[in-house]
Amino acid sequence: MGGIGFSTGSVARSDIDRALRVLRAHDTAAVELSALRTHELAPLVRAIPHLDLDGYEHVSVHAPSAFSAADEPDIAAALLPLARRGWLVIVHPDTLHDHALWRTFGHRLAIENMDRRKPVGRTVQDLWPVFRQLPEASFCLDLAHAFQCDATLGEAGRLLSAFGGRLAEVHVSELDSQSRHVRLTPACIDAYQALAERIPLHVPAIIEAPVQPHEIAAELEASLVALGRLVPCAA
Repeated sequence: MGGIGFSTGSVARSDIDRALRVLRAHDTAAVELSALRTHELAPLVRAIPHLDLDGYEHVSVHAPSAFSAADEPDIAAALLPLARRGWLVIVHPDTLHDHALWRTFGHRLAIENMDRRKPVGRTVQDLWPVFRQLPEASFCLDLAHAFQCDATLGEAGRLLSAFGGRLAEVHVSELDSQSRHVRLTPACIDAYQALAERIPLHVPAIIEAPVQPHEIAAELEASLVALGRLVPCAA
């Protein structure tokens, strides 16, 4: 079965070492190291030799969610050694200006579908041109982004039909009215369960909902239920 875990940014924002210390108390087999803001990337790269990542079967890194074409070569150069470690590098398709910089990442680069704030990257039609430029790239399905764009999850189903063979990671959370990641509600859990059988058990899942330490166990359980990987206990 694929591992499940948290984005470090959801546990301790920019403090990756603190996030990992908090998560050690929980049986999580996957982790995503977050560098969503450009200024977080260099400290992450410097910290990697000192991070305690023992026990994680799956490690990914989330690239900055916005950067200029001028900054792109340096961003790609900083991330490439992490891909060569065997880690997955998650990128937003609208950040990619020069696709040639990213082809060397091969399948260790994962393109994520976007929320409705982004002008591209939300649909199969949007993402096909990206994958044509990056034919070896993987796919990261963000369920919250897909649900916000289409509450029937019809487009999420189409994304899986088109790119399911590339699926390398799933992001689990919900979005509020301002497109911020939040914890799962029962209605959202029910909606995700309808799609869960199309997400292979071996695909790792990363929880992006911000949580306090005492909320981690409950959000893990809710996410596993949403993915059909755990039967909820009767009340």
